[in-house]
Amino acid sequence: MTLSTSDNPVEAKRYLAVIEAYLLAAVCCALFGAVYELFSHEVYSCFMIYAFAFPLLLGAVPFFLMLKHEKHFPGKGADLIHAGVAAWTVGSILQGVLQIYGTSSPLTAFYWAAGGVLLSIGWPLTVKSLVTRD
Repeated sequence: MTLSTSDNPVEAKRYLAVIEAYLLAAVCCALFGAVYELFSHEVYSCFMIYAFAFPLLLGAVPFFLMLKHEKHFPGKGADLIHAGVAAWTVGSILQGVLQIYGTSSPLTAFYWAAGGVLLSIGWPLTVKSLVTRD
């Protein structure tokens, strides 16, 4: 017997809270990028413009799909996903700030590497927990 999220309002609330947080993060990133570039003397960075895409496409959309497919809320893998999305989002904003300022730093590579490692561990753990619980 499987328990779907429609039978368990607590699981649905957890999904909705995560989705709302990711949507809020995406909106905040988009607003921050717009305001920052408004005062950047017409210097633009793709990293700043598209920083909102990480929480939207790697966070809100997948968790929305899991909610719609009535999957149990994932375990520890979800925490790694959240950390990976945060690392890539912050790294993208930092890279954008540095590009707009007209400089670069080799240290931004650590954000991309850390985010990639966290996501490459988090997604398989999440998929495994979703498959084994059903």
